[in-house]
Amino acid sequence: MKYTIGEPIRDGKAPGGPIEDRWDRRRFSARLVNPANKRKLTVIVVGTGLAGGSAAATLGELGYRVKSFCYQDSPRRAHSIAAQGGINAAKNYRGDGDSIHRLFYDTVKGGDFRARESNVHRLAQVSVNIIDQAVAQGVPFAREYGGLLDTRSFGGAQVSRTFYARGQTGQQLLLGAYQALERQIAAGTVEMHTRHEMLDLVVSGGRARGVIVRDLVSGEIETHLADAVVLATGGYGNVFFLSTNAKGCNTTAIWRAHRRGAYFGNPCYTQIHPTCIPVSGEYQSKLTLMSESLRNDGRVWVPVRAGDERAPGDIPEDERDYYLERLYPAFGNLVPRDIASRAAKNVCDEGRGVGPGGLGVYLDFADAIGRLGRAAVEKKYGNLFEMYERITGEDPYSRPMRIYPAVHYTMGGLWVDYDLQSTIPGLFVIGEANFSDHGANRLGASALMQGLADGYFVLPTTIGDYLADGPFGAVDQADVAEALGEVTGRIGRLLSVDGTRTADSYHRELGGLMWDLCGMERTEEGLRKALERIPELREEFWANVKVPGGEEGLNQALERAGRVADFFDLAELMCLDALHRTESCGGHFRAESQTEDGEALRDDANFAYVAAWEHGGDAGPVLHKEALDYEYVTMTQRSYK
Repeated sequence: MKYTIGEPIRDGKAPGGPIEDRWDRRRFSARLVNPANKRKLTVIVVGTGLAGGSAAATLGELGYRVKSFCYQDSPRRAHSIAAQGGINAAKNYRGDGDSIHRLFYDTVKGGDFRARESNVHRLAQVSVNIIDQAVAQGVPFAREYGGLLDTRSFGGAQVSRTFYARGQTGQQLLLGAYQALERQIAAGTVEMHTRHEMLDLVVSGGRARGVIVRDLVSGEIETHLADAVVLATGGYGNVFFLSTNAKGCNTTAIWRAHRRGAYFGNPCYTQIHPTCIPVSGEYQSKLTLMSESLRNDGRVWVPVRAGDERAPGDIPEDERDYYLERLYPAFGNLVPRDIASRAAKNVCDEGRGVGPGGLGVYLDFADAIGRLGRAAVEKKYGNLFEMYERITGEDPYSRPMRIYPAVHYTMGGLWVDYDLQSTIPGLFVIGEANFSDHGANRLGASALMQGLADGYFVLPTTIGDYLADGPFGAVDQADVAEALGEVTGRIGRLLSVDGTRTADSYHRELGGLMWDLCGMERTEEGLRKALERIPELREEFWANVKVPGGEEGLNQALERAGRVADFFDLAELMCLDALHRTESCGGHFRAESQTEDGEALRDDANFAYVAAWEHGGDAGPVLHKEALDYEYVTMTQRSYK
């Protein structure tokens, strides 16, 4: 796959000056919209997870006319509900040395110095407001004996800044956003469209003006127009087929927007989570995450001797290797996710893995139970332990959990500026759907933080600056017809193939290819092999996919086929991005670029930039580079030892 180098890109919205003042200065400089004029402006929000739900609720409360879309049967079914461990905030209730600046520093360092300083500092600032917002909504955060909010530690930090609600933090936060959203639906400011999937973006006069959606129950193709469009559709981890994402998670919304002109930032930055239940067989369609919060009290280990098949209880202490504590004494089991994942892979590659196929390590709570008592451990992690036992049939109170890394989160996404606006004017992208805050590796408990920061606090300010120029007049119907034609033509093509293989079978093959060649470790040879095979597999898909049923009514096979088709195109760009970036950084680990002790080796002289890819059609993608300049953090070799 060939690409060309285009003009550099820059974020023209980020203010200068002292970093702690930049967000306040931008908020003040952003133009306001008269309350009476807000009622004349329509905003479409696609996605109802933490980012989309909070954004739609807040925009509705501000007085805009909002249209909200999700493909689930209810907004509360968004994948944000699956987040377990907690949400970061620089409240420093523990008095353990935390601060906004320390959260900012930890996030930039955790992202291996591949994130923007301005965006990350804003995220750290806003984090303190999120907790107040959630508490006011009634989110039942865990509390200490005296009634104060409790916190726990997460990877990549030496302070306790993660607020949590047992192992159900995402669910409780989503219910808070959902209630705020439902209040606006009842008030008439938000118009809710469930079971609708976005299939294309309407761009007219150089602005994003609407979406083409399919009613997943009736099959009807609908056009909805607005003055601005917000995408909050999550990440694209399901390109790997097996991931911790819900099966419905996909890339279609952001990929179709990319085809319309929105640049795609850092597509190769994928997060592998170290604390997942290992693969148990070919029949699996997804993987289950065990929260990173378990690494607070659980100790990770493998047998010292390769091929040791004894039961964990039969292996004495001096024959166990607590390898994270040995390799990273300062952080121990709370090293960031990319480091813990590669360490688990390394010990398994040495033949010291446990469980079927040797692809697993132990996460042991025996010490915690002995120190705190079973009741205390059950209070903190009980629902997670129950989930593990239901899936594996093993009791984690008496036998260590078995875990192994799996695809979890994507740091890449549509490129946005400081205002969260893409390269298409009027198209805003929030939460995991954009690339903006995490660099090459996301710290645990920061996804919920970013989603709610974007939805509750950042977007409602910055989108107003754009909408101050609205309303934007009638949409050219020729542009609507063109987008409609693209959608109906794609659906017709999928239905007309009438081949012999299901979309899922192609998806599984693509996912295996991506995991093997663009997963935890990438090499030039492997990536070139992937870039040869993906176009061949895509051609086979379009020649032989079987999509039963028709375009009318409920047809989940048609839904899946459309999403898999987009995964093929995205997978190719991911591999190209990984191939061109010959350094290692965070979750992007090139085997050719590592330190003597096997850590990621960056090349700051040549790759300290955001890779913003423009869809170039038949001519191939165009790479635009956004230079990353650091004023407040010094780029150093990351160390957690």
